[in-house]
Amino acid sequence: QVQLVESGGGLVQPGGSLKLTCSASGRASTMAWFRQLRGKEREFVAAIRRGDAKTTYADAAKGRFTISRDNIKNTVHLQMNSLKPDDTAVYFCAASGSNWILSAMSNKEGYESWGQGTQVTVSS
Repeated sequence: QVQLVESGGGLVQPGGSLKLTCSASGRASTMAWFRQLRGKEREFVAAIRRGDAKTTYADAAKGRFTISRDNIKNTVHLQMNSLKPDDTAVYFCAASGSNWILSAMSNKEGYESWGQGTQVTVSS
């Protein structure tokens, strides 16, 4: 397991942008972002694999969010554009020691390390 620390959350107006960063204490293979509204299940947002940097996105994120990683710095980023009030949630970084196939990357059970989360609020 690795320790994960998220940063970059905050308050933004609808249509605005935010960039989240997750710093890992060591090497991780598949890394992902999930989000959770109070009282709801944690849901998948985006994931990226180590090596070939293959990515996968939830439908709600496609075309607006971009996940990227820096393997030298052990960081993963989530660039969020055209934000909507429905994007308001606590965003969690997750990491796995396995390089998952694309269809498995959205399964939260596949991640053994989690950050504490960062709040993103989209409101005017």
